Amino acid sequence: MSSLYENKDRNVRKTWLIFAIFLAVVIGIGWVFSRAYGNPAILYFAVIFSVVMNVTAYWHSDKLALRMAKADPVKREDARELYNIVENLCITAGLPVPKIYLMQEPVPNAFATGRNPEHAALAVTSGLLERLNRAELEGVIAHELSHIDNRDMLVSTMVIVLVGFISILSDLFMRSLWFTPSGVEGFGGSRRRSNNDSGGGLIMFLALAAMILAPIAAVLMQLAISRRREFLADASGALLTRYPEGLASALQKISQDPRPMRAATNTNAHLWFDDPFDGKQRKPWLYKLFMTHPPVEERIKALRGMEI
Repeated sequence: MSSLYENKDRNVRKTWLIFAIFLAVVIGIGWVFSRAYGNPAILYFAVIFSVVMNVTAYWHSDKLALRMAKADPVKREDARELYNIVENLCITAGLPVPKIYLMQEPVPNAFATGRNPEHAALAVTSGLLERLNRAELEGVIAHELSHIDNRDMLVSTMVIVLVGFISILSDLFMRSLWFTPSGVEGFGGSRRRSNNDSGGGLIMFLALAAMILAPIAAVLMQLAISRRREFLADASGALLTRYPEGLASALQKISQDPRPMRAATNTNAHLWFDDPFDGKQRKPWLYKLFMTHPPVEERIKALRGMEI
C-alpha cells in the first residue's frame, strides 16, 4: 500500500516537473528568437502563452484528448455490459465511476484521461467491445482504472497539449525565419540589424538550433512518461480482477490486429492501452527508438509470471 501512495506522489511531482520544463523550454525559445529578431515582444508572447497553455493543459487536456480520438459519450442502454464491468471494478477498487466514452473504431483499444479520479473519463473503441470476451474486457478496463487510481492520466493527457504547442511554436518561428522579407522592418529588419551586432551570428545559430531541437525536446517530454507505468497498471489491473490471464489474452489479441488506428496520432500514442502504431505505421527502427509502450511480449510474460 505504501508503494502505491509513493507512486501517486511521484506522478504528482512528475506533473509539476513537466509543467516547469515546459515553461523553461518555451521561455528559452522565446528569448532566443526575441534576440535573433531584436523584438522583445516575442519573449512576452512566449511567457504569456506558456502560462496559458499550462493552465489549459491542466484543466482541459482530457477534453482535447477525447475530441482528438473522436470519442462520444455512450449511454447505459447502448453498452450495458460495459457499464456493468466498469461499475463493478470501480466498487472493488474504491474509485468513482468515470464518464464512459465510445469511439467508432474497429481496432480494439482504450485509454483513460482526466486530471484526477473525480474528473476521469474512460474511452473504448467499438472494436474492443466486439473482439474481446468478458474476462479480456475486464482486464483492459481494470488496467485503465489502475492508471486512474495511480494518477497516471493527468501526466499523460497534459503532454498532448504541451508537446503539440512546442511543435507548433517551432514551426511558426521556422516559417517566419525563412519567409519574412529581409527588407521589411520588424522581424526581418530587426533580424538584419541583429546579425550586424557582434553576437548576432551566435544568436542566429541558437535560433536555428532551437527550431531543430524544440520538436526533439517535445518528443523527449512525451517519452518522459515512463514505460514502467504500463507494467504497474498491468500488475494493478491483474490484482483487481484476480485473473492475469484475462489481461494477457487481451494484450495478445489486440497486438495481433494489423489494422492502423484512425484516431491515433504521434501526439496521443502514449495514452492508449496498446501502442496504436506497434509496427503498423512506423518503420521498425524508428518504432524501437521512440516506442511509448513496453514490448507486448514482455508485458504478457510479466502477467503470466504473476502469482495471485
